[in-house]
Amino acid sequence: MAVKFAGTMNAINRGLDATKPSKGTDMVEDWEAALAEIDTPGAKGILRDLGSLRKQLERSEPDADRVHALLHRLGTATTKIAEKADTSQEKLKMLGDALTEAGEDTPDEDEDVAAAASPKRARKKV
Repeated sequence: MAVKFAGTMNAINRGLDATKPSKGTDMVEDWEAALAEIDTPGAKGILRDLGSLRKQLERSEPDADRVHALLHRLGTATTKIAEKADTSQEKLKMLGDALTEAGEDTPDEDEDVAAAASPKRARKKV
């Protein structure tokens, strides 16, 4: 999971606007696969929002406002779940803080339940 942290944090540090949507989609799919079998409270909400973010990044013209709202929600949820994680608590908290800062709070944002039900990448067996 360290590679996922590093890649995501590098993209955030460089500026998400400089990250190609296809690269963002790959990162989202990697996170979906990593979270698919985690049974921690909050993980399903993160998966749902990752699915919504993936769908936005797959569009020819992603809705910037929706993307920023999803980033903020993902950041907030990641920060909360970090406290419950068995490992990588500090990395998860840093990731959550960075995502929250990169996003924008939009309380009216609708949840995309269908996207969460069908993550693109299956979890790789190690």
